[in-house]
Amino acid sequence: MKTLLILRHAKSNWNYPNLPDYDRPLNARGKRAAPRMGKHLREQGLIPDRILTSSAKRARKTASKVAKACGYKGKVKKLDVFYDSIAGIYYETLQALPDKHQCVMVVGHNPTMEQLVRYLTGQIRQMPTAALAHIELPIQRWEALNVDTVGTLVNLWTPKTLFTD
Repeated sequence: MKTLLILRHAKSNWNYPNLPDYDRPLNARGKRAAPRMGKHLREQGLIPDRILTSSAKRARKTASKVAKACGYKGKVKKLDVFYDSIAGIYYETLQALPDKHQCVMVVGHNPTMEQLVRYLTGQIRQMPTAALAHIELPIQRWEALNVDTVGTLVNLWTPKTLFTD
């Protein structure tokens, strides 16, 4: 059994209209939500042993803040292919992981995060900013992950359901 954590980046700042989408930073709400989600992971005993993130600024910052707050000890791997990508890219990336990784977190963007949850669990779920899906996959080896893999959506947390502000 493998565990996959799917995290949509936290809320980004739209105050800079001339800034390319790729370079948008987190806004104040996003800067609060990301470490809170990391703390929640730690409280749930779900500290990933590998974190992979889109290389877009808002995703990188989200991954960094979550990693620090949950107690992740590894290096967050930034992947250009996760920006503006399709679910198949995530499948290919996960299939190539070493099997020593039992709990992996991917950080990316919608609509791909919602598609991943749907493809892997059969459930259509909304993934607002900083939403985190916990999925158990019935595989022993990452290379066994494919379009026929049906995992279990253990939980889906959002900042709105966990925090009051």
